[in-house]
Formats: sequence, structure tokens, C-alpha cells
Amino acid sequence: MLSANSAPEYVFCQKMATLALMSKEKNTLIYGRHPVLDAIQAGQTMDKLILQQGIRGPFEKEVRQISKQYKIPVQVVPKERMNKITRGNHQGIIGFLALIDYHRLGDILPMVYEQSEVPLLLLLDGVTDVRNLGAIARSAACFGVHAIVVPRKGSAMINAEAIKTSAGALTKIPVCREDSLLAAAEMLQLSGVQLFASSLRANQKMYDLDFGGPTALVMGSEDRGVNSNLLKLADQTFIIPQRSTVDSFNVSVAAGIMLYEVSRQRGI
Repeated sequence: MLSANSAPEYVFCQKMATLALMSKEKNTLIYGRHPVLDAIQAGQTMDKLILQQGIRGPFEKEVRQISKQYKIPVQVVPKERMNKITRGNHQGIIGFLALIDYHRLGDILPMVYEQSEVPLLLLLDGVTDVRNLGAIARSAACFGVHAIVVPRKGSAMINAEAIKTSAGALTKIPVCREDSLLAAAEMLQLSGVQLFASSLRANQKMYDLDFGGPTALVMGSEDRGVNSNLLKLADQTFIIPQRSTVDSFNVSVAAGIMLYEVSRQRGI
């Protein structure tokens, strides 16, 4: 418990940490044609590129080629939106440097097995809210998840707010950014990992399943749920029991409940 004397110091530290994150986020913004392309070719990891709507010709072609080569998502937006992101001379392109180092999913399982642990992974399909992503990562770290797997496109960007919400967990737990969640899921199954997908249409209840073996939990967005192809691929689909049918759990809350059940069954 904080004493009366230590409380102001704690608040000050919290404010300084927030300011540091804000400053770090600003430093991850690169704009201008040569600076962005040079940074990519120098090996800087990019979360995404923003390209101004209406740009055509050799430069657009070069951006498309380099983004494909380095597997960087590209978002096309109006000039007005780009001007809100930066007042600098962006020349029609803005790059966002990654705040974390991404991992290869194929490297995770061997490391887990070498440590004589039972794999536990989270696959996040369409979770686009940075605060939800951060909250999920915080629970994942608490319950010993070995990796979080997200798609390269259609996922929340891991920015300063996401890291702050995760209480730093996103800088510690491995995050794998895959071209296709479906392909990632198939690879996990071939490696002996069972796929459990959360679905409001499922009949099986969460606590009727066995999470004792190698497990990957698949979470979907709150509005659309898990992609139908992933649901078909899943070894089991399940629902979290609840008294009310009016609304479903927030995705980060649902993730915490599911991870608790896995930990309970494993005796952690």
C-alpha cells in the first residue's frame, strides 16, 4: 500500500512513464519519400505504411513492390487525414516504425518444447482496438501464454497506448505477425497443437473441454467473431457460459476468462 508521502512520487512516476511513451511514439513516425524507403531498406521494421490517395506512377509502384518484399501493410488514405497525422512535408507517404520486435511462429514451438512446457498460444482474428489488444496481452503474460499471433493486416497496431494498456507485457511476450492466420493455424495443428475457437453459436461450454494438451485459443472481433474458415478448421468450438443473452463479453474480458480456465485445468 502506498503511504501518504510516497503517493505523489508514484503519480509523478506514472506521468513520466506516460510522457516517455508518448515521446517514443512520436519518434516512430517517419515521413517523406526518401526517408521512408531508406529506413525500410536499412532494415527498420515497419508496422504499416500510409500512402496518399491518388498517387500514381513510378513512386506508387515502388512503394507497392517494397511493401510486398518486406511484408508491410499499406493503407491508402486522403491527403486531409495524412495532414492530421503530421504537419511535416510527408510527400504522400508516412511510415510507422514498430515498437517491438516480431517473432517467427515457427521458432516458438521448438523453444517451448525444449523448456518441457505445454504450448499455450493466442490467435487474435480481427482485434483492432489497441486497448483490447493491450488488455489481452496483460492477461496472456499473467497466465503464461507463450505467444500471441496476429494477422499482418486487420489487426490493432502495437503503439504506445497498446503497450501502456498491457502494462509492458507486449514488450515481453512474443508477438508473431503472420500473413495468414489460417495458414498459421494449420501449421500449429500439424505441430500437434489443438485449435479451440470461441463462438457464440457453439454448443459446447468452455469448462467441458480439455485444455491440458498443446493449445491455441482463437479469439475473434466483437462485432464479427472468428472468421468462418478458422471456425471450420478448429478442432473444437466453445462458448463461455453466461446468465444474460443480451450481450457478449468484451473480447479482452473473454480472453482473461478463457486463460483462467486453461490455467485452472493445468493446475497453475
